Amino acid sequence: MSAVVPQHSAPQQFASDNYAGICPEAWAAMAEANQGYVPAYGEDPYTDRAADAFRTLFQTKCEVFFAFNGTAANSLALAALCQSYHSVICSASAHVETDECGAPEFFSNGSKLLVAQTEDGKLTPDAVRALATGRSDIHFPKPRAVTITQPTETGQVYTLAEIHALSAVCRELGLRLHMDGARFANACAALGCSPADMTWRAGVDVLCFGGTKNGMAVGEAILFFDPVLAEDFDYRCKQAGQLASKMRYLAAPWIGMLDTGAWLTNAAHANACAQRLAARVAGLPGIAPMFPVEANAVFLSAPPAVLDALRARGWRFYTFIGGGARFMFAWDADPARVDQLGDDIAAVAVEALQAA
Repeated sequence: MSAVVPQHSAPQQFASDNYAGICPEAWAAMAEANQGYVPAYGEDPYTDRAADAFRTLFQTKCEVFFAFNGTAANSLALAALCQSYHSVICSASAHVETDECGAPEFFSNGSKLLVAQTEDGKLTPDAVRALATGRSDIHFPKPRAVTITQPTETGQVYTLAEIHALSAVCRELGLRLHMDGARFANACAALGCSPADMTWRAGVDVLCFGGTKNGMAVGEAILFFDPVLAEDFDYRCKQAGQLASKMRYLAAPWIGMLDTGAWLTNAAHANACAQRLAARVAGLPGIAPMFPVEANAVFLSAPPAVLDALRARGWRFYTFIGGGARFMFAWDADPARVDQLGDDIAAVAVEALQAA
């Protein structure tokens, strides 16, 4: 895909895929919806069309809801699966554990997160079983759900076989399976599989499909593949401040994204840029990948002096996982700018080697 690169007042950065603007398909769909008067609170034709577009894409009659952001989507979805005395099993590096400011516990009125320590950020059937069966007395919150992040916080993708294995354990133990898909499109592009195969056909009960990181201004979709689980979820959204009065502006961009296929081409381009950087820095002295590059993230370990030198050259990045630099690529990543980043990493790595 040839990305349409907008003109910025500052050079493009890859600290987060949230830095990117709105892709043309989402922008055009919002403009189309910005005509005349339509009913409020989701009673409009755009919201209906967006929900039907998801049902077409996933090849099933799922229940679809729209929220402003991923924190609300994940937290409300998990709250719908749990009572206050329940618990949710997740990886220690899962977004719901490390970056939601306690929102899952807040919206569920206290459901506890049980975290599994894993080397690569992925949950395993054995880890789920250990946490779910470790205690069964009434003094401990009863395990009720499992949540996985696809791709993970470390940029890795659960294979379909891994999801099937997790769902099998969930069914055996009476647990529900939730997927945090803030970058769900990137996982689909990486695996080359259908959304249906990665979710309900693999045993996923609820998916939060991220739109913001995929090229939209704002908005996530929550899909319940078991309609029973969605009972009264509209009330839950309203109570949490997630019922948009002008819902068409949350829903319409999804029409543009799904009908045109932009959701997938955007993700494929972002993934390709991650691979481009990984290839460009492979073998550099003192630079090493921290995790396999499988989606749109590149994690690099490097000496502090190298990271400081990169910052001095104007690059922004986060080091919140393992101290390495994280670079994220979005729908509008400019390959030339990716190459510039790679060249600067190479230059500072060589400088550090010469100074040693």
